Amino acid sequence: MKREDVRNVAIIAHVDHGKTTLVDELLKSSGVFRANQEVVERVMDSNDIERERGITILSKNTAVFYKDTKINIIDTPGHADFGGEVERVLKMVNGVILVVDAYEGPMPQTKFVLKKALELNLPAIVCINKIDRPEARPKEVIDEVLELFMDLDASDEQLDCPFLFASARAGFAKKQLEDPEEDMRPLFETIVDYIPAPEGNPEADTQMLISTIDYNEYVGRIGIGKIDNGTVRVNQECVIVNHHDPDKLRKVKIGKLYQFDGLNRAEVAEATVGDIVAVSGITDLHIGDTICSPENPDAIPFQKISEPTIAMNFMVNDSPLAGQEGKYVTSRHIRERLFRELNTDVSLRVEETDSPDCFKVSGRGELHLSVLIENMRREGYEFAVSKAEVLYKYNERNQRLEPMELAYIDVPEEFTGSVIQKLTSRKGELQGMSPVSGGYTRLEFSIPSRGLIGYRGEFLTDTKGNGIMNTIFDDYAPYKGDMNYRKTGSLIAYESGETITYGLFNAQERGILFVGPGEKVYGGMVIGQNPKAEDIEVNVCKTKKLTNTRSSSADEALKLVPKKEMSLEQCLEFIDTDELLEVTPASLRIRKKILDPTLRKRASFKKQ
Repeated sequence: MKREDVRNVAIIAHVDHGKTTLVDELLKSSGVFRANQEVVERVMDSNDIERERGITILSKNTAVFYKDTKINIIDTPGHADFGGEVERVLKMVNGVILVVDAYEGPMPQTKFVLKKALELNLPAIVCINKIDRPEARPKEVIDEVLELFMDLDASDEQLDCPFLFASARAGFAKKQLEDPEEDMRPLFETIVDYIPAPEGNPEADTQMLISTIDYNEYVGRIGIGKIDNGTVRVNQECVIVNHHDPDKLRKVKIGKLYQFDGLNRAEVAEATVGDIVAVSGITDLHIGDTICSPENPDAIPFQKISEPTIAMNFMVNDSPLAGQEGKYVTSRHIRERLFRELNTDVSLRVEETDSPDCFKVSGRGELHLSVLIENMRREGYEFAVSKAEVLYKYNERNQRLEPMELAYIDVPEEFTGSVIQKLTSRKGELQGMSPVSGGYTRLEFSIPSRGLIGYRGEFLTDTKGNGIMNTIFDDYAPYKGDMNYRKTGSLIAYESGETITYGLFNAQERGILFVGPGEKVYGGMVIGQNPKAEDIEVNVCKTKKLTNTRSSSADEALKLVPKKEMSLEQCLEFIDTDELLEVTPASLRIRKKILDPTLRKRASFKKQ
């Protein structure tokens, strides 16, 4: 049976091509908001970090009505680090809207998300967005998108997809470039006409695959998925099975059932084939589980999520200032929080180590792990993290393989030389170089993932903030050899205490300081950057000795250079393999793993 009154669609695109803004417009034009209601921009980005950074991290569900058809829409992230979110939600939909920027054209993540959609045989509607940009080139972008479809071996049916032209910000979509700019109706009509209606047998035994997990403090875990067969009712007795875990078979009862209506979840008594619903009242529910009738426990296949490529250690903070600013500081607190994250993040791995105070956390990229760190510190956790390191694999000949990435870099022509030189020194290989509009050049590199660790900040400095870098995981390849992460050394505090202007004034000649006057420091804490390669110890708690003679210049105010404020990302990029980042709700402090200078020297000699 086909549910002609329902359409399930995901919006996929490269980061910043306008997915979330497009969802905003679809919600507005379908009448979800009152005429006098004040609506924030990017209403679907509900998480604080999403709003601050202007990126989508978690996929979100919403639903709108167009005439008599309910359209369930899933807004997905565009960053490669959150690719796991895209992979799993595509199992819930019957088609996708591929959003492509009318100026940038298809980018690395466009290729990644489209490839996933085509592998699942999902039909695509191509929406060329931002056509009101002054430099927009929609006709060329159509050719580039079709080329991408052909590169990905799309079938003839998939190639014969509808193209629409839109400006999500201005609130219009149209089927031909010369059509008038009115509203989003052409996009709604294309969704209803082109995206297939969900199919299934409402009389068959229940089958529902859980594709997303939400968490609510009041009702606990909430599983979101599409009903493939049968009907789901409140208080229904079911069993949970899993395609990748054949031994799993657990009896459960549906507590509450919700359907999406605009931005809200509406409680319903039952739902049937094709509906995307949320169920609560089931503890220990995981992504990839299938809720079935007890008579026929048949698991729905669920694709394996791509493996993590980088890892860092999360550990209990043991610095002299430990426990002064955080609410949750013990290994039990950190362990519980990390394992709770696994409930909703399928791309994350958490492993216990030999030490009860240290956990190895693996993810898809630096951004993926930095978002977790930022969330934890905002929740009141205090802990320390090590430098991110890549995860190696070994082939049958015991040859070490490392993750490789494709980096697409758009830079003004005058900066191409320095970018090529820096990436080549990080074992990158230039694959292609082509001019793009606006005086920019596009560089295409194949580079080891570890070559990109700590490079983004340097890249922005080298290109004066004008460069755009996009990366995407490519494959594992033989190890490319050792590389130096950092060309600069650290300025290290010599003793514990409070920083004094006199001590800082003398220390600032040695490099760039990360601390200002009146801040707490301790011996072994990194308080600045030395432009030379070696580490230097400085005494920033040093006071001026008073004498009984006074000179005219002695009492003049000492001028301090403003300290360099380091963001979480900058700290993670800066730390070296022998350093840790101490994270608390109020502070970020870089420190040496070994605080004692004598023991530190001894350890460095042993390394050599």
